[in-house]
Amino acid sequence: MPKPVVLVAEELAPSALDVLAHDFEVRHVDGADRSALLPALADVDAILIRSATKVDAEAIAAGPKLKVVARAGVGLDNVDVAAATARGVMVVNAPTSNIVSAAEQAVALLLASARNTAPANAALRNGEWKRSKYTGVEVSEKTVGVVGLGRIGVLFAQRMAAFGTRLIAYDPYVQPARAAQLGVRLVSLEELLQESDFISIHLPKTPETLGLIGAKELQLVKPTVRIINAARGGLVDEQALADAVAEGRVAGAGIDVFAKEPCTDSPLFAHEQIVVTPHLGASTNEAQDKAGLAVAKSVKLALQGEFVPDAVNVQAGGVVAEDVRPGLPLAEKLGRVFTAVAGGVAQSITVEVRGEIVEYDVSVLQLAALKGVFAEVVEESVTFVNAPLLAKERGVDVGLSTSVESPDYRNLVTVRGVLADGRTVSVSGTLTGQKQAQRITELDGFDIDLTPEGHVLFFRYDDRPGVVGTLGRMLGDANVNIAGMQVARADAGGDTLMALSVDQAVPADLLSAIASAIGARAASAVDLSQV
Repeated sequence: MPKPVVLVAEELAPSALDVLAHDFEVRHVDGADRSALLPALADVDAILIRSATKVDAEAIAAGPKLKVVARAGVGLDNVDVAAATARGVMVVNAPTSNIVSAAEQAVALLLASARNTAPANAALRNGEWKRSKYTGVEVSEKTVGVVGLGRIGVLFAQRMAAFGTRLIAYDPYVQPARAAQLGVRLVSLEELLQESDFISIHLPKTPETLGLIGAKELQLVKPTVRIINAARGGLVDEQALADAVAEGRVAGAGIDVFAKEPCTDSPLFAHEQIVVTPHLGASTNEAQDKAGLAVAKSVKLALQGEFVPDAVNVQAGGVVAEDVRPGLPLAEKLGRVFTAVAGGVAQSITVEVRGEIVEYDVSVLQLAALKGVFAEVVEESVTFVNAPLLAKERGVDVGLSTSVESPDYRNLVTVRGVLADGRTVSVSGTLTGQKQAQRITELDGFDIDLTPEGHVLFFRYDDRPGVVGTLGRMLGDANVNIAGMQVARADAGGDTLMALSVDQAVPADLLSAIASAIGARAASAVDLSQV
């Protein structure tokens, strides 16, 4: 029997190639050369890439035998996961390969900012000996604010603890007990901004976190604060930060990521108090080697029919019952809606599955729901495998409940959770018709009928005339088109839920303005376009 063919499209560490050499035929191609890549895919079983190779729908179609796409890194921007899943092609990455490197980069930027390392280096190389000009500050006994306690945030906090710092953190999805175990005190974002001498950001980039640190937030900080962002570009408003440094309201910053990359021109570059690097968070030999080795092992497992821990789209792996597979994207979307509506940490989450489907193993629906719950909460990639670990790390109890009884629907999936303040949040959904169309059927006890697609907004308010008109006008003025709307109420003048889908993302400030204008008690937005 001929050996399965593995195509290596970019440079990998020798240790990664050694994993593959014995059991597979290993070929090489320049993945950035499209004219060479597409014909090379004709008879391969797996392809290993980094960031320069684009595996889109065309590339996947060019590989009729393709079973695995492996990205030696964290991001999957250059892989069309949906197209791969539709073809039954497994996608794997290396979600933890760079977390140490990323945490260490944040520490390096913090120290460089504290001691003016970059401008002092530049001055000395220019023949200038300016010791007094570049006097810095000690890190010891300072307050370090960590925005986001995911894996990288935790690693950063652990390293900063060794400097004798006081650690505070903002993360609404982490239990206080978990933070206490890490020696970190949880505070609000406003408190963190006001108290911190150093602020380091470790969050994913979502509609809610985009521009999280902007002009308004920078009015709250100490003038001696130094701000570090080695997470995602756009979390800090670059112009607002540059203005704050220029006006003496921020002492300095360390920035590794930018809103648009590659970035060779930014208002940040005008200030020597700001240390800038070209997205080097994962750029270490160790991180690159770890990534290559991890995906090589995953490819080997996949082609040998074994369980793959870092599979991003486990539904492509053939281990899920055919009748269960269509419910996976729905469950993930329900998880995302749950997080958006809850807006904070859950003490417990139960995934309830009802109907005929429970004759199969539906535990993967629980994993899919958890994947959705944490998708926009943590900085790292969330998979079906690490989602339970993320819940455990945040002190969230997770359960699965099944019943053959489903009075209203053939099958029904519900994500139900109890929050830290005692509130219960629930969201339910089903698949309908021959095409298995996804529908959200319930939210917090309100019966709705909403297609979970694109960008969805939710508002809770007391029923009164004029709300729909006000909301429609404000969205219209912002050139945001409404695709669908549902309004459900307990009784006239009582508690009301409005759910609507729109054609594009709604900025956080517009969402807040609408909520204020209609007197909403709660407002949330969720992006379901990527599921």
